[in-house]
Amino acid sequence: MPTELASQVILLLLVIDPFGNVPMVNAMLRKLPPRRRRLIVLRECFIAYMLLLVFLVFGRQLLSLMHLTQTSLSIAGGVILFMIAIRMVFPTPEGIFGIVTGGEPFIVPLATPLIAGPSALAAVMLLPTEAVHALPLMMGALTATMAIATAILLAGERLQRWLGDPAMQAIERLMGLVLTALAVEVLLSGIRAFVEGLR
Repeated sequence: MPTELASQVILLLLVIDPFGNVPMVNAMLRKLPPRRRRLIVLRECFIAYMLLLVFLVFGRQLLSLMHLTQTSLSIAGGVILFMIAIRMVFPTPEGIFGIVTGGEPFIVPLATPLIAGPSALAAVMLLPTEAVHALPLMMGALTATMAIATAILLAGERLQRWLGDPAMQAIERLMGLVLTALAVEVLLSGIRAFVEGLR
């Protein structure tokens, strides 16, 4: 149980990528006073957490309502994860999601798609299907992940100043490499299920 919890937390941390989001969050909030920045980070992380929690709990019902299969979600999630991972390994000036910074964010783009992006939403929808009777475990993993991500984003300015831009970029690229392997595994899992369904 603890091993499975840890593996799910690591997966979600890789997908949410709080270290990679630190420079973008700092850039978005740089003109605001420190106290206001902290309140915004807490608010946006809470909104992202609630959004991810809804997809975790009701994701399978949503799939059924939209007539989507686990296989199609697995393939789509793998493709999205792979695209995000490639942009983490080979960053662009616009950031992972091509977001232009400026102004005070509300829900978009901080809560979504920076924190609760398409890959994170797909990931939490896939979690319960891999362990149908372990929803409380997955909720615990999501809660722990968001607590860690919130702490990292709250300390983002100090982290960037302490580690420096090169170290932050190195961490993001390392996470991108690991996420690339996970994306390929999710994609292959979906393709395998599709091929088996044809037999």
